[in-house]
This record gives sequence, C-alpha cells and structure tokens, in this order.
Amino acid sequence: MNNMMYGKIIKGIAGFYYVHVAGDGIYECKAKGAFRKDGIKPLVGDDVSLEAVDKDNHIGSIVEIHHRKSELIRPAVANVDQAVVIFAVSHPEPNLNLLDRFLVMMEAVDIPVVICFNKSDLLDDNFIETMRKTYEPAGYRVLMTSAQMEHGLDELKEVLKGKTSTVAGPSGVGKSSLVNLLTIENSMETGDISEKIGRGKHTTRHSQLLAIDDNTYIMDTPGFSSIFVPDCEALELFKLFPEFMEPSQHCRFTGCAHYKEPDCGVKEAVESGDIAQSRYDNYLQLYQEISSKRKY
Repeated sequence: MNNMMYGKIIKGIAGFYYVHVAGDGIYECKAKGAFRKDGIKPLVGDDVSLEAVDKDNHIGSIVEIHHRKSELIRPAVANVDQAVVIFAVSHPEPNLNLLDRFLVMMEAVDIPVVICFNKSDLLDDNFIETMRKTYEPAGYRVLMTSAQMEHGLDELKEVLKGKTSTVAGPSGVGKSSLVNLLTIENSMETGDISEKIGRGKHTTRHSQLLAIDDNTYIMDTPGFSSIFVPDCEALELFKLFPEFMEPSQHCRFTGCAHYKEPDCGVKEAVESGDIAQSRYDNYLQLYQEISSKRKY
C-alpha cells in the first residue's frame, strides 16, 4: 500500500503521537483503537508502521507497533540503545552518589551508559584522571565536554551516531545547551518538529526524541535530582556494580555481602585501589537502604 510508511514516535501527548519519518518529516498520528483494546500503549521511541491519512498535512494513523528491544518506566520510552548521563565538572559539583544510583538503575535494565562531564573549561588537572580511574574499570566510557567552548562535541556525536540515546542529568549542568548544540546542524528537522509539536523552553516536562542525524536520536528528559532505591535484593546489589563481579569470586563466603565479612575480595580490591572508594561507599549506602526497606 502506497500510504504505508515506517517511522519512530518522537513525542506523545494527549492521545496524539508525533512520528518522525526519515526524509519526510513529522506526522501527527492517532493510534488504532485495537491497541487500546489489547492494552498496548504506544511509547516514545517505538518503531511503528503508519498509514498516511492526509499526506499534504502530514496526518497519519499508527497501524503497527514493532518489537521493542528495551523499555524504560521512568522516563517511559522504548528502544533506547544507551543512556548518556551528564554532570558538570563544577558549578554544581558532581554528586557521585546520584551518578552511581543512575548507573545502578540502568544496569538493572541492561542499558549501557556513557558518562559525560560538561563544563570541562572549569577542569582541574586531577579531575579527569580520578573520574576515569573510578568509572572505566566498571566499563563506562567517560567523556569531557564544554558546551560553552564547544569542546568535545565530535567525540559525543560519534558516541551517539546510529543509536537512540536517552540524555539525563541534574539541573544546571548544561544538558540543554549540549542538546541544542547537537541539534543545531539539523535545523530543518528541528524546525519541522518545532512547527508540528512546539519546542519551547519547557518542553522537557514531556520526554521527546530529537532527530540529530539519519537513524540517530536523542531523548531530552526532565532533569533529575533523586533516584529511588533499586528494586532488588540487598545481596544481589553488587551485581549492578560491574567492577565488583571479578573480585567477588575471591570472597571466602558464598553469599558475601561485601560489608562486614572477613576475607572479602571486593573490600580487598577497594584497599588496593582497583575499586574506587566512592563507588564502594555508595554501594554500602544503597545496601543499607535496601536492607532497611525490606524489613518494613
């Protein structure tokens, strides 16, 4: 059928879904009633088939939602390939406890994370080395950017290319400035999005995907200041800290909590500097929170 197209939902609001069709712009769509009957709700990030109802005015109807390879609850989004979490080097100082909570949350749903420290123009010499020694042993890529000086953007674009990435970070770290720099070259696409769905200063109250290149999308999400305790058993928490896995095989006790037990491989790795003290401290805090939550 000529009117059938393939696209990605970039925003959903008040029962309307805005679908980006590569090379053809944004279609305003309603979802077929059968989805509601089957208890299926389209999500931002869904790959869909749509039928053009009015091609001239870019109005369509979503007729099929394709298989989701991933799904997040907060924010509600499908098919995210990775998360890019943005903190500032300074002003505000990075809250590593908050960062580690975010990393744990993404580990729990098996979504890779890239860590980006913005405002690198405020960098002191030890900062980048400390952050890389802290997070690269856990398998996280660490980037340094400066939205103000437009430094580090090429490396960030390379990390994003060909993927759908959710971009998260607390307020005041320059997240919006980075997002604007990434989308500025595609002013035709973002202009189209602006005209169709509006993109004022406050649109990040709703999650939306922005097309920054062919098959490359970023999701701009509202800023976060706290993250809930992960929903897992206390004794399973260490599995969400990837650098704990190998040392944990050297613990004397099966089921070691890596807390008060003697001959603990994880604690020995902290003492030798193979695991950062800040990561271990944040693990203990989360472990105690989960343990006390389970008692009530």
